[in-house]
Amino acid sequence: MSSTPHILILAAGQGKRMKSKRPKVLHPVLFQPMIHHVLDLACSLSQASIGVVIGHGGREVQEACQSYSFVRFFEQKEQKGTADAVKSAQGFLESQTGHVLVLSGDVPLLRKESLEKLLSAHEKTQASCSLVTTRLENPTGYGRVLRDSNSCVLGIREEADSSSQEKEIKEVNAGIYCFEIKSLFEALSQISNQNRQGEYYLTDVVEILVTDNKKVVGVLFEDSSETLGINDRIALAEAEKTLQSRVNQLHMANGVTLQGADDIWIDTRTKIGADVVIENGTRIQNSEIGAGTWVQSQCRIEFSKLGTGVKLKQGSVIEKSEIGADTVVGPYAHLRPESVLGSHVKIGNFVEVKKSIFKDGAKASHLSYIGDAEIGRDVNLGCGFITCNYDGVNKHKTVIEDGVFVGSDSQMIAPVTLGAGSYVASGTTVTRDVPPESLVISRGKQVTKPGYAKRFLKK
Repeated sequence: MSSTPHILILAAGQGKRMKSKRPKVLHPVLFQPMIHHVLDLACSLSQASIGVVIGHGGREVQEACQSYSFVRFFEQKEQKGTADAVKSAQGFLESQTGHVLVLSGDVPLLRKESLEKLLSAHEKTQASCSLVTTRLENPTGYGRVLRDSNSCVLGIREEADSSSQEKEIKEVNAGIYCFEIKSLFEALSQISNQNRQGEYYLTDVVEILVTDNKKVVGVLFEDSSETLGINDRIALAEAEKTLQSRVNQLHMANGVTLQGADDIWIDTRTKIGADVVIENGTRIQNSEIGAGTWVQSQCRIEFSKLGTGVKLKQGSVIEKSEIGADTVVGPYAHLRPESVLGSHVKIGNFVEVKKSIFKDGAKASHLSYIGDAEIGRDVNLGCGFITCNYDGVNKHKTVIEDGVFVGSDSQMIAPVTLGAGSYVASGTTVTRDVPPESLVISRGKQVTKPGYAKRFLKK
């Protein structure tokens, strides 16, 4: 458009059919609150400002959108309809010039290119109002779009106020509009709530503009799934399945193999390189996965970065961590937040790592816990190794320098440092620092009594 529009997102509704204490727009679709999808879309467009109208659960909605620091919030004190919601932003918008794009916080499947089509049509026709329509085989519950014999928009009739003939119309209003700001507020001043719901409908603005001989344009979106409004858990599941399919198809088109794609869930913010293989049952949220990585079934990756050629074995969980190139993790390993693995590292079966660094070539292959630690290059940690990092009050750090070998069933009582090239015998509990290239062993004396086993077992 010659001038960038303002964007106003309506997010004040309670969503009674969700049967939830949570505000409707905060219910997640593919790991993100649905309003985040709408805000991300708004941010992708050239816009003058972004505003959100809040009402029911307004404080929760505002807190959930804190990362969008540039957003203005307008409070609708009583939920008296969509026109009343827009009026909540009147004080700000009336001081602006140009146009406002009105979106709904519960319509998270819109595509950027579709909205660009709407904005282009609005500019080309110099309309006072451009509205999105779509066709539904079962339009129950939606406002019907009324057109004259020349297909010009005459108005929108809400379901509750529609005649039996109007209910046969399959073209419906999607609740997405672009208004010329001055015309919008002139029309809003004329609407009433004389309808079955006793609400102020934004749809009435369309009819008022037509009556005032203002130009109103209907822009048809062929893909009706884009305009799906979420009012209950059934629609929520439908929207999530649609978005899942859309995201997965995009990754597959870019060279990613998804084995069992119907049971792989990847959010819209994740980036995945070519020749990555992801198996069924995997969940990936807001992460980056390097080329040639293999993610086996039932893994979960959240807010993490995986390098190239990583092998993530079955059932592993990665949270807010980084994994270097050609590293192997799992099966059933758990990287907790702030874990950083270098290249050619091995984290094996049932190993838990928390807030620790593993440098290149280090290994912890079996049944170990490593917390608040720095593990040097080419260190080998034996089965059952534990860093005892918590004394009941404070967390303490373990440092294991390059080339250390730690035998099975050993414990490090932090704070403690093992010098480079040292050797820890199996079954050792280390309580003091160990100099480089030292052997450390701490075991109780072994006592052997021949023949006693038979007597002991009799008892």
